[in-house]
Amino acid sequence: MMSRSDRRTTSRGRLTRRALLAGAAGAIGAAAVAPVSGQQAIETTRRPGRGPSEIDQRSPFVTPRRAPSATSSRTPLQDLRGTITPADLHFERHHGGVPEIDPTRYELLIHGLVQRPTLFGLADLKRFPSTSRICFLECSGNLRRGGPDTLPQMVCGLTSQTEWTGVMLSTLLDEVGAGSDATWFLAEGQDAAVMTRSIPMEKAFDDAMVVYAQNGDALMPGNGYPVRLLLPGWEGNSSVKWLRRIELADRPFMTREETSKYTDPLGDGSTVRQFSFVMDARSIITDPAYPRVIEPGWHEIRGLAWSGRGRITRVDVSTDGGASWHAADLQAPVLPKAHVRFRYLWHWTGGPGEIMSRATDETGYVQPTWDALREVRGPRTRYHQNPITSWTVGSDGRVLFGAERLRS
Repeated sequence: MMSRSDRRTTSRGRLTRRALLAGAAGAIGAAAVAPVSGQQAIETTRRPGRGPSEIDQRSPFVTPRRAPSATSSRTPLQDLRGTITPADLHFERHHGGVPEIDPTRYELLIHGLVQRPTLFGLADLKRFPSTSRICFLECSGNLRRGGPDTLPQMVCGLTSQTEWTGVMLSTLLDEVGAGSDATWFLAEGQDAAVMTRSIPMEKAFDDAMVVYAQNGDALMPGNGYPVRLLLPGWEGNSSVKWLRRIELADRPFMTREETSKYTDPLGDGSTVRQFSFVMDARSIITDPAYPRVIEPGWHEIRGLAWSGRGRITRVDVSTDGGASWHAADLQAPVLPKAHVRFRYLWHWTGGPGEIMSRATDETGYVQPTWDALREVRGPRTRYHQNPITSWTVGSDGRVLFGAERLRS
C-alpha cells in the first residue's frame, strides 16, 4: 500500500516533491524507450531541410499581410508580437506613388537662412555620426469606422514602429550654419506630389532626424528610400519621405498640405486647428479581436498603446463597456514616443461583454471617448482622431468590432 508520503498530491491538492521527482524519473525512462510522438516530428527528422539562403523568408505557415488600397497599406497589428514592425509590414501612405531614386545620384539641399548652402549626397550623410532611435510613426488620418467584421489592422493599422538610423538634423544645421533668425524650415520630397511641410525650428534642434535605415537595413522604398525626414511623435505626413530639400526661413511656407489639407475643423464651425503636429495618446486591443471566437475561461487581453507626447504611463482596460476600469500591465521596455504592449488577465464567464482600452501618457493626457472628441472637434474633423475603441463579445464567444460607438 502506498504510504501517505508517497501519494502524488497532498490533502490540499498540491503536487508533492516526492511525486514530482518520481514523475520526472518516469518521464526520462519513458523517453529512453519510446519514439518521439507525432508523425510530423518523425518526418522532419528523417531528411535534411534546406540550407542557408542569401535572403531568408518567413515560414509558409506565417502569412501576415498588409491591407493595401490605392494610396496606403495597413500594418497587420493583430498578427505581430513585440513592438518592432518588420520593415516590409510597415504601413505606407503615398500622395504620388513611390519614386525610384538612384542612391548614387541622390542629393539633399539645405539652404535659405544659412551661412553655407550645401548639397549632401547619401555618402556624405553617412559620414556624420549616426544615431538610432526606436519610435512609432502614425498617419494623422489613422481611423476607419468599419462594420462589426473589422480587423484591428483596418481600425488603426496606419501606425508602425521601427528602429530608425540616420543623422540628427541639428548636426546638419550646425554644418551649414543655421541662421539665428530662422524659425521654420521647409521639408520637400522627391515624389510626384512634391510633398512639402513647414516645421518649427524647435523640432529641428530637438529630436528631428534625417534617416537612411530602418531595422538595421536601408529604408524600404515605400518608406522613403534612400532618405527621409523623421519627426518622432509627430503626424506621419510631416516626416517627409524621399527628402530632397530643406529650406530655412523666418515664417511658415503655408503649403498645400498645411492649408487645404491636414487642418482640423473645430466645433464652432468657423475656425480650424492648424499645425497640430503631435499625435495624442492612443491604444487598441489587438487580442481578442475580430475574427476570434473565444471559450469561457481566462483570457489575456493584449494590445498596443502610444503617445507622441512621451511615455505611456498607464493603460486601463474595461470589460463591461466602460462601467469600470482596471489597470493593465505594461510590457518593458516603455520608451518615449513609442509603442508599448499592455496586457490584462480577464475571466470571461460566457455572457455578453464589451472590452476596451484607455491610454494615459506622462503629461497626464487621457485618451478620450468618441463623444468627447467630437464635442471639441465638431462633426467635420478628419485628422488626429484617437477615440477609445471597443470589441463586443457575444454569448457565442464571437468577437466583433464595436462599430456603433463610432457612428456619425
